[in-house]
Amino acid sequence: MARPKKYIISLTDDELTKLKSIMHKKQVSKTVRSRCQIIIDVDEAHGRTLTHEQSAKTNCVCMATVTNTIKIFCEKGIDGISSLKRNVNSDNSKRKLDGRAEARIIEIACSPAPEGHSRWTLRLLEEQAKVALDVPVSKDTIGRALKKTNFDLTKMTTGASLQKKMPNL
Repeated sequence: MARPKKYIISLTDDELTKLKSIMHKKQVSKTVRSRCQIIIDVDEAHGRTLTHEQSAKTNCVCMATVTNTIKIFCEKGIDGISSLKRNVNSDNSKRKLDGRAEARIIEIACSPAPEGHSRWTLRLLEEQAKVALDVPVSKDTIGRALKKTNFDLTKMTTGASLQKKMPNL
């Protein structure tokens, strides 16, 4: 015998039209669209109701997404599923440098090393970045930005071009 449903969704006509209007906006992300479609799929008041498995399959999401969306809708309503809250630990919130700042750091690293030094170090780049950029940037952040471009500070030649792969012997 199947377990009884914990959350039962029965939309009013106003809620249904609001969900459909949210789905048809151009500036809405795919996540919000699929959340709205999931709620419409499992609505018991209007038309044919899909099971959670069927809704997951038609919306190309996993079962956990369906159950979490239904739970959020029951707890917070339409506003809960139509707003995306990023986790504090997500990559987008952690990012210190934007593309222009990264390009500026790479430009500094590709320039000749300062007098008295044979090559750039992360600490030298950190000092130079404090002067060039308005935002203070740590040497770890600079190292991550240079790692993305395969830039090697220990090489005598400067440039952010890809390194040649050596065959394994």
